[in-house]
Amino acid sequence: MNKSISELKIILITFFSGLLLLLVCFSAQAQWDFKTSYFKIHIDNKGYITGMKNSTVIPNREFAADKPSPLLSLYNYKTGNYFYPEKATYSISDKHFTIEYPNGSVASVRLETLPKYFRLTLLSLSNREKITDIQWGSYYTSITNLFGEVIGVARDTSDAVNYAIGVLALNDITTGGTSTTQGDAAPFQYIVHSPDKNRYPLPDSLHEAQLFSIGGDGISDVAFYSHPETYFRILYGNSATVDKKGQVLITYHALDRREKRDIVFSLIPFMPVNSPNHQQVQPLPGVDFIGSSIALWGSPDSTALLDVIQNIVISEKLPYPKVNGKWIKDPARYQPDALVTDGNKYDSIVSYVSQMGFKAIETGVYPFFKVDRANQGYIDGKNFEIKPFHFTSGNKSHKEFSDLANLHGILIGRHNITTALAPGTKDAGPIPADSVCCQQKQILANRISATDTLIAANNPGYLDEISGWEGHAKSLNMIKIGKELIHYSGVSKTVPYNLQHVKRGYWGTTPADHQRGDTICKVMATLEYGYDGLIPDMFLQDKIAEYYADLSSINGLYFHDFDGEEFLFDTGHGYYGVKRFFRKMFERAEQLKIPYLRFTGATLSEGSWHYQSVWNVGGGKNMYDAQTRKWGSTTSEGKDIRDAAVSNYFPATFGSNFTIDSTSTVELYEHVEAISVGVGATWFIPLSQKSVERCPNKQAIFKTLRTWENARAANAFTRSIKKQLADPANNWRLVEVNSDNWKLYRMVNEKMTNPVTLVRAKGY
Repeated sequence: MNKSISELKIILITFFSGLLLLLVCFSAQAQWDFKTSYFKIHIDNKGYITGMKNSTVIPNREFAADKPSPLLSLYNYKTGNYFYPEKATYSISDKHFTIEYPNGSVASVRLETLPKYFRLTLLSLSNREKITDIQWGSYYTSITNLFGEVIGVARDTSDAVNYAIGVLALNDITTGGTSTTQGDAAPFQYIVHSPDKNRYPLPDSLHEAQLFSIGGDGISDVAFYSHPETYFRILYGNSATVDKKGQVLITYHALDRREKRDIVFSLIPFMPVNSPNHQQVQPLPGVDFIGSSIALWGSPDSTALLDVIQNIVISEKLPYPKVNGKWIKDPARYQPDALVTDGNKYDSIVSYVSQMGFKAIETGVYPFFKVDRANQGYIDGKNFEIKPFHFTSGNKSHKEFSDLANLHGILIGRHNITTALAPGTKDAGPIPADSVCCQQKQILANRISATDTLIAANNPGYLDEISGWEGHAKSLNMIKIGKELIHYSGVSKTVPYNLQHVKRGYWGTTPADHQRGDTICKVMATLEYGYDGLIPDMFLQDKIAEYYADLSSINGLYFHDFDGEEFLFDTGHGYYGVKRFFRKMFERAEQLKIPYLRFTGATLSEGSWHYQSVWNVGGGKNMYDAQTRKWGSTTSEGKDIRDAAVSNYFPATFGSNFTIDSTSTVELYEHVEAISVGVGATWFIPLSQKSVERCPNKQAIFKTLRTWENARAANAFTRSIKKQLADPANNWRLVEVNSDNWKLYRMVNEKMTNPVTLVRAKGY
């Protein structure tokens, strides 16, 4: 009898223990808390994040906005409908959420807690037939200070709060922005946002999140920047944005790219010269949204970059370029570059740059470098017989010049037009590649001979639109049939849909007979002004990426200036296309044992952030006026790019600026370096051997630049010192005591005062 009672007790205990475990592991009524070293989130039983707390302070500071944040949303681009979660359960043992949606879809999302971030991964999605895209978030915060639209971060940089919340994509299929983003690249425009409502109150005529056009005619990049007011913020992405309260929200998404999509897009909206174009986006087999993954993090803002974001990058094996042993995103590695802008004499250029402590030279006196796979990367001939660099001792090829510079730890680079396939190059003509990007594909309605100019399409299908996403250059409006490029302007409104103003054998291609039913490819083109070219499709873009790595290895060119970097968006795959290009390029470079590829470019995007070292664009008083000490005294370009870069933990820039000439003073470069270190900015210093030799202060200037660069590389400037350096009203003098110590003086009435000792940081 006692034995039976004991057995019954054991059975009941086992039953209730199992039931309790079941309730803990799967509870439709439960709420869940997850915590890293710095961040705590609360998720409710519908699948929404309803709490975001700074767990490093007591009491924990709450950053969740008054609008709940869906852990994962679903989207159908054909109908424009979102599906938001309505029920969630969490399995502790499997570490995953099961999330149910009103359309019957069920998502399995793994949520793993790591010391400094949460890893979220979409494992599966059932009933997905009408789902074309999945979206992480939007995650709404109460932060109203800075927003990093490129990488997706909300930042309160004040000393009182000092906290940031952000997201990073953990694979290429996951990109910044919303599911509704046409072309998977955010349009280039202004948004109204005051980073501090007390210091920068909005006028009554404006409200938070209001959108405005960039300036100018949509073609001149100098005129784009047209709003000097602090509360006008130019946008280089939409991984983060603000709502009508000025609160920052963060969004990432992943797209099913396996099927053809139709999009309508303009890179620069609001402007007739950049009217939206229709595009049939090339399908990419195997590129789906299952497996999409993000890191969600929160931490003190002052340490977020090097403590948390760097930890995510290393732990998740994301791109991690290093220079001199440190990550390129480390502010101690924000190095200026040199730009040869005048003349073609190079005898002393490497010596100048070495004495300044700079590490890279762009040879800017030559026209755009244009991709031509016909040379297989041997841009000076197989025997390097072409020698474009003039030296008194004898001219040198790219390889000979780079070999000379590399001995001094200096990289050599060229200014190129990214993936534009220029006339006369292998893939553009006289025999264009089959893998050019087609903006539209239609069918030839009639057989034509090599001399016919009556070319009819079976469907007008947007053939009347002028090709391209920016500028819409009439000279580049063409179709490709077989191996022939044909220029045209317009299409008739009725059957037969004849192309108008036809020019056969365009760009030196050969006119040929074409059969009824042949494919008409309306090619995607770039823009004029020397950028003229065709856009490759994604698979040819892969080959061009590898070509860049090959020519880097062959010629010793480890520095690239990707002008027209936005051409990487033009396939319609946006930021994914950018990531794929640079991944292919850097993977090939690693195979070739290239230790470091440095590049700048015309833009910055979520796709390039990990790979791109600097963003040296523009120049002169458009960027930073050293006389008035103003960021952009002629346009707002300097202010706009500074704000975008700094908000995204990326170096700002002065562009090409501060030429050394007969009037240059040491004081100018003391000021420039102080602002550069304080704000976190780089620049191109324009060099001409003739101009430098006319400067009586050249040696003192070289020494000043090197002193600051040595101290920057040693990470000797504290956060509080940098804040003082960033104030343009101050004047400074930096003196090197020895290789590990410096004295920083504030200059008052041309006298050195208030010395501060700077010391090399540990590990630098």
